Amino acid sequence: MSGFTTRPEIRGTFGVVSSTHWLASQAAMACLEKGGNAFDAAVTAGFVLQVVEPHLNGLGGDMPAIIWSEQEREMRVICGQGPAPAAANIEAYLALGLNLVPGSGQLAPCVPGAFDAWALMLRDYGTIGLDEALAPAIYYARHGYPAVPRIANTIATVRELFETEWKTSAAVYLPNGDLPKNGRLFRNPVLADTYEKLGNAAKQAPGSRESKVDAARKEYYQGFVAEAVDKFARTQEVMDSSGRRHKGFLTGQDMADWSATYETPLTYDYHGWTVAKCGPWSQGPVFLQTLALLKGFNLDAMAPTGPEFIHTVTEAMKLAFADREAWYGDPDFVNVPMAALLSDAYNSQRRGLIGEMASMEIRPGTPDGLNAKMASAKEGANRDATVGEPTVMSLDGQSNAKGVVRGDTCHVDVIDKAGNMVSATPSGGWLQSNPIIPELGFCLGSRAQMFWLDEGLPNSLTPKKRPRTTLTPSMALKDGKPALAFGTPGGDQQDQWSLQFFLKHVHAGENLQAAIDSPAFHTEHFPSSFYPRPSKPGHLGLEGRYPASTLDALKARGHKVAVGDDWSEGRLCACGIEDAEDGRVLKAGANPRGMQGYAVGR
Repeated sequence: MSGFTTRPEIRGTFGVVSSTHWLASQAAMACLEKGGNAFDAAVTAGFVLQVVEPHLNGLGGDMPAIIWSEQEREMRVICGQGPAPAAANIEAYLALGLNLVPGSGQLAPCVPGAFDAWALMLRDYGTIGLDEALAPAIYYARHGYPAVPRIANTIATVRELFETEWKTSAAVYLPNGDLPKNGRLFRNPVLADTYEKLGNAAKQAPGSRESKVDAARKEYYQGFVAEAVDKFARTQEVMDSSGRRHKGFLTGQDMADWSATYETPLTYDYHGWTVAKCGPWSQGPVFLQTLALLKGFNLDAMAPTGPEFIHTVTEAMKLAFADREAWYGDPDFVNVPMAALLSDAYNSQRRGLIGEMASMEIRPGTPDGLNAKMASAKEGANRDATVGEPTVMSLDGQSNAKGVVRGDTCHVDVIDKAGNMVSATPSGGWLQSNPIIPELGFCLGSRAQMFWLDEGLPNSLTPKKRPRTTLTPSMALKDGKPALAFGTPGGDQQDQWSLQFFLKHVHAGENLQAAIDSPAFHTEHFPSSFYPRPSKPGHLGLEGRYPASTLDALKARGHKVAVGDDWSEGRLCACGIEDAEDGRVLKAGANPRGMQGYAVGR
């Protein structure tokens, strides 16, 4: 399908990168140009993203990835989602008078997993040293990077909080008492020092390249980083989104006890494609469950901007997300009936629930005859709030919690000339989640807010359990061959926007850039994954570029239509491989929304 796109679909043969920030994309491409592979390039980009998108991720955050190794000829998941601290249990939160984990502050962090996940990828699949992978991030942190407008906008929403409560954050993000200036150079020299110490730990360690990377991993999780995290959590009472100050549960021992791991991805076969996602400790299987439901519809006959496509996909997503609430959790702790949830028999029965009108109920299924226990409604959980992303806090003049401020996520995809592929979705540890730890120049995350404090749920809080994260990279094979690496920021919307991109590419024949540019939609029908857990039954949010006839038809079907700005839905990245008789072509596209994402290649 041809037509106008905001930028070209990048095509080449040497390598392609797409990420949510142009500096990360260029740093990754520079790594490829110097002889690095896709894994080297992705790790390099990942550290740059921590510097240049501090409102979206950080060195104290999380990072799941899916990789394809051309040498191994298989896809693997790298789980960089750290677990809850050993001291974090439901009783401990209830004793503090809380019925939800706060969306910010010292009670919200899990073990920071991003660094170990990136380092594990570099150790086992890369070719360069950790100090080389860190060099661009160190440069930007020390010498400055042009601050995008959203950094200053984000800091402005929490400025009073920083000035009155989180003063270590004010010292970094309000230099001389002022907001970072849009487009002007912004620096974080203490963060640069932290990266340098980690890089030097690797560089100075004896032995192989692999053992040098392991030395830096030990320095982060058992050395000076862990010591600073432990001290901060024990000694600092931090104002959080509950409106009160608390110390933390996370300890240096929690960090020493954990490391990133490899897993086999979950997959589903759909129209000649094999889509891979992370397991049910993420929301990734929602994508696969929705495909299993949609397999029974003729999407080839539906226009992507038409009401039939939007209604059918939305109703299928509602059913899949209901099962997310009912069944998903860390499979190391709970039995998730994943095989039944993806089975033809189960989805044939569930498909019959999709009717002509919009559903208003949350309807989990009964896989293997099991009955779901659902979370109870929480006070304030259905109040009007900015949802779909991790949330943090702003303050009024009396230092009371008065609202939530949206956080977000990053993404990077890389494919090299050998055909190695990476899809990674780093997030968490952004500047709004927690105060800066002054010795480190970065803050901890807030992923524990995704746990429920109800007993007996798949995603109930348990010590050392992974929260059911929304972070969800995607990869796909076509006829058994590596073909796509893609993903998006967006909290609960990630597997909605990624799914639409994939369906438009598969069924409407849109190229990567056209499928990214295409108008998108989402629903907030189900409970949000984030504090204060609101839901909007029947909600359907759409970009303003849809035809009026489509909006009218959706309203007639009972959808509670909310029309947003023309370019407001989705922040996708994508890279692909196209094999033909005349040779292999690598391709990439990036999101124009927000004017940050960039694809590059040659």
